[in-house]
Amino acid sequence: MFGGLSFMVNEKMVVCVRGDGDLLVRADPGRADELLTTKGARPAEMAGRAMNSGWIAVADEAVATDETVGFWIAAAVEYNDKQTGPRGRSRPQKGAR
Repeated sequence: MFGGLSFMVNEKMVVCVRGDGDLLVRADPGRADELLTTKGARPAEMAGRAMNSGWIAVADEAVATDETVGFWIAAAVEYNDKQTGPRGRSRPQKGAR
């Protein structure tokens, strides 16, 4: 769907490495303005149309180090935790009541 390799946490996409090498990040829409001031970041588009606030595309050259990739993954996972609860939460097993 996003044209690349996606990584999910708690059944929600957090980041996607697009075919062109850019990183697609699902971040907190409330932090979008702040995050878009980061070098290489821009509002994400799909098929030439802007995606919802919080979807940020980051140029491949702006995620060239472990530190910069880590920054974006942390932003995405932080938002994911707000939406889905902390990672590793217990989930009911199939058949459990």
